Amino acid sequence: MRPARSLDLKDYFAPPLGMAVDFTSPRGAAALFSPRSLTWRVMKNPVSLTIGGIAAVILELAEPRVRTGVWEHTSFRRDPATRVRRTGYAAMATIYAPAEAARALIARVNEAHARISGVTPAGAAFRADDEQLLNWVQATANFGFLQAYRQFVRPLSKAACDQFLAEGADSSALYGARTAPRSLAEMDALFEMMRPKLERSDIVFEFLDIMRAAPLLPSRRLQRLMVRAAVEITPGWARDILGLGDAYGMRFGERHLLKTMGAAADRIVLADAPPAQACMRVGLPKNFLYR
Repeated sequence: MRPARSLDLKDYFAPPLGMAVDFTSPRGAAALFSPRSLTWRVMKNPVSLTIGGIAAVILELAEPRVRTGVWEHTSFRRDPATRVRRTGYAAMATIYAPAEAARALIARVNEAHARISGVTPAGAAFRADDEQLLNWVQATANFGFLQAYRQFVRPLSKAACDQFLAEGADSSALYGARTAPRSLAEMDALFEMMRPKLERSDIVFEFLDIMRAAPLLPSRRLQRLMVRAAVEITPGWARDILGLGDAYGMRFGERHLLKTMGAAADRIVLADAPPAQACMRVGLPKNFLYR
């Protein structure tokens, strides 16, 4: 087996203003997740993270209360690139940071959610810390990351998927999502329960336009490709509800290209990224997750 290569992508994993976490110390400090967890391996891949994160937001925005909260009470429309990076960095901190730092960050997120409430255009009241909505947001995130990894990095068995979802139960509960799905069966049950609550909205199309244009990746062409891939892994029934027809999905040959990129990204050590830094913090080689 060829050794993993080293690569610095500082800009991709740079902490947003006010969110910096030291993933390198204190030496030996445990994270909320084990270094030998499936989560540590799945979440290190920037290709599947980008695609899965976009797919998660597509599903989130299908729920009208979540959609109103995101669109009316966050900075997403004003500064989408920063908002996406903040969300991604929070995920990295939750998984790879020392447990104490992860809990502190989660507490700040929960405090922000507690201040958000409102009414949808249809007149439905909501709070951002509503457990049902938090369960939906957590479920869509896990679905997106898991499906993107399975389709564009490497296959995972049903047992492995169940393991990935079960591993996240404790951190989901810290965010207030106490009954987020812990298995594929529970995920399917939640999706079936939420299906009647989801609806089409022009905001979803506006979101996709923003994702194509926002300065997220060095290559705008690659960015547009990843947006199409995110639509592709969104469940067919959800795409039907949202009006995301074949024109929004992937084109001929693009799946093979992304699978090649995803597999390569699973072997490239991002030396300054949280996964490698966390490995070294707990006394493992920086390429531990990439072998």
